[in-house]
Amino acid sequence: DVQLQASGGGLVQAGGSLRLSCSTSGDTFDNYAIGWFRQAPGKERETVSCMSGSDGSTWYADSVKGRFTVSSDNAKITVYLQMNNLKPEDAAVYYCAVGRIPTYCNQRLPYWGQGTQVTVSS
Repeated sequence: DVQLQASGGGLVQAGGSLRLSCSTSGDTFDNYAIGWFRQAPGKERETVSCMSGSDGSTWYADSVKGRFTVSSDNAKITVYLQMNNLKPEDAAVYYCAVGRIPTYCNQRLPYWGQGTQVTVSS
């Protein structure tokens, strides 16, 4: 099984930035789909961003487009979600998840990391 470790959450003021990390143990993200998801209290989990480990193509939810950037390190063992100009509505528990089909990214990805809390104060 793929094990993921997410980190980087915290408390930030509105307009600030955070960078979340998602690391895998054992395997690399080559030929995986990597997704970032978030869930705020009382709300459904939503897809924030996806990246294909095979060609690096990315997708962003409209609500974060232009503010969030997903990337990976050269070794493809860590994926980042750079979050800029954070808004109070971005506050949520953020999760990373991966699947073995690089173009298939949705909430049914089979491998999930533990969540990391992002809190944005206004």
